[in-house]
Amino acid sequence: MKNPTPNPTHLCLECRNLIWTSSRAFHQYLELQMENTWILSFHLLLLLLHPNAAKGAISVGVGVGVGVGVGVGIGIGNSPGPSGSTGSNLKNAFTALQAWKSAITDDPLKILDTWVGSNVCSYKGVFCANSEDDNGIVTTAATESSVVAGIDLNHANLQGTLVKELSLLSDITLFHLNSNRFSGSLPDTFRDLTSLEELDLSNNQLSGPFPMATLSMPNLIYLDLRFNNFSGQLPDQLFNKKLDAIFLNNNNFGGEIPDNLGNSPASVINLANNKLSGSIPFSFGFMGSRLKEILFLNNQLTGCIPQGVGIFTEMQVFDVSFNSLMGHLPDTMSCLQDIEVLNLAHNKLSGELSEVVCSLRSLLNLTVAYNFFSGLSQECSRLFSVGFDFSDNCIPGRDMQRPQPECSIIPGGSLNCLRIPTPKPLVCAATLSKHTNSRSSSP
Repeated sequence: MKNPTPNPTHLCLECRNLIWTSSRAFHQYLELQMENTWILSFHLLLLLLHPNAAKGAISVGVGVGVGVGVGVGIGIGNSPGPSGSTGSNLKNAFTALQAWKSAITDDPLKILDTWVGSNVCSYKGVFCANSEDDNGIVTTAATESSVVAGIDLNHANLQGTLVKELSLLSDITLFHLNSNRFSGSLPDTFRDLTSLEELDLSNNQLSGPFPMATLSMPNLIYLDLRFNNFSGQLPDQLFNKKLDAIFLNNNNFGGEIPDNLGNSPASVINLANNKLSGSIPFSFGFMGSRLKEILFLNNQLTGCIPQGVGIFTEMQVFDVSFNSLMGHLPDTMSCLQDIEVLNLAHNKLSGELSEVVCSLRSLLNLTVAYNFFSGLSQECSRLFSVGFDFSDNCIPGRDMQRPQPECSIIPGGSLNCLRIPTPKPLVCAATLSKHTNSRSSSP
């Protein structure tokens, strides 16, 4: 499946998002070292999945096979098979993986040629670890069970479906299937994957409504469904769940964004390139400081940018381009002192571009092209000369603006955006927090 060509403005963001995991430092290190030291990489992944592993002696048989893409072809040889002292864990894993193998119709890279026999820990793309006892300590006794702790088949180009038997992998914490050709829906039995922390199904051909089974996974913190064919409305429960990353971009989700968007504790939310409509929920203006990136671009959103945006957040990326948003920018956007990328282009926003936007200290990329802004403050005039995009607005005396007839009627002129008067100077939550912390640390 071929991804659409991204907007250059967002190219770096997409690249950064693609390597996000629940342990960013680990995976950045993993990618740097992947080609030269597969065995060391596996040790690090094992420590991520089972952080108490360092307390015991871990015996890893070397059976590394290099396959395709990140994580493909990593297996552990010489591990006990699903019989005898290993109990039922690997027996269940054998049942699950063989059922899944039968549902895979094309394997051009011959990865599944290694999926033969009862030793599932030797299968390419399958990670095994020693199970933990009730105290969370890894033991090395002869009767200890091994478990399948992770599956990473990114870029394997497999074609097929996901089978209900995969729910038998009850100890799995990582399930990565980025860039394959899986179709159909996510089985409801996936709700039984209670240990799962990372689910990456991006860049496949999956379809159907939002997979509700993901909301029943109590430990899930990373959800990546982008570049599929999911459709329908987003469930309210999604933004009440304790997820740190939500990637739903490049699907066919429609309807309004749930009103409880502001409840989400996520640091990254990407809803771009869908068919979402209605207004950005008012609760978005009061999201907490964990939020770093949020992308609404290329939907069908209308109404105003909510009052309060910026007061409580420390956002670095805010992109609402290619929608139909109207009205003036809220004063509270002046609190976005950590913002690096601010893209408001291709909307119907109006009013004067003031210091609210142009004095943001961390701003690296500002795009307001194709709106109906009618004036610039002195600070914005300075930015006009350093390459920021103010084209196709209604700014008098500036080049590359709309023809005057288009500026005679401002879209949304009768729109009533809720704009609560704010104190001058505006007190931002981040500023107040820093001031409070400095006072508390004073003798």
